[in-house]
Amino acid sequence: MRRSTRGAATRLRRAEPVRGIDRLVRNVETGHFERSLSGLTAAGAVVTAAEIYFEHDKASFGNRWMWAPVILGPIGAVAGVAGFFSKTAAKTLLPVAAATIVANGLQGVYLHARGVGQKPGGWHNLRYNLEMGPPLLAPLLVTLVGGMGLLAAILRREK
Repeated sequence: MRRSTRGAATRLRRAEPVRGIDRLVRNVETGHFERSLSGLTAAGAVVTAAEIYFEHDKASFGNRWMWAPVILGPIGAVAGVAGFFSKTAAKTLLPVAAATIVANGLQGVYLHARGVGQKPGGWHNLRYNLEMGPPLLAPLLVTLVGGMGLLAAILRREK
């Protein structure tokens, strides 16, 4: 008797529509989320690279490292699109590109912090220099895009 009760409960759970966070969890479990995250990485890389280009152009690309995130954006976009369509690319090309983007984002935090410190008054004039100097935490946005690519690379792929 007990066995049939369990079976009925299982059938009822399967018949219920999956909504909200349960759908996200199911997509992660079945591998559907990996492709979506690869595509989001591609889109995020394009948008972020464009924004970085405009911001660094305002600063006249005064440091040659300002070009690195601009160049890495299209590379991340290509890797994300390739990862969306190909499991092989998602497990090889995407993590390499994403890790490079993460490393460059962390480097950007260091370079922006150094730039804030080089403004008149340095760290003693912190409030003004944070407002007028390079945005200290902005490079973490590109790091987030790279992190999405790394997460997509380690998630299970749908079969």
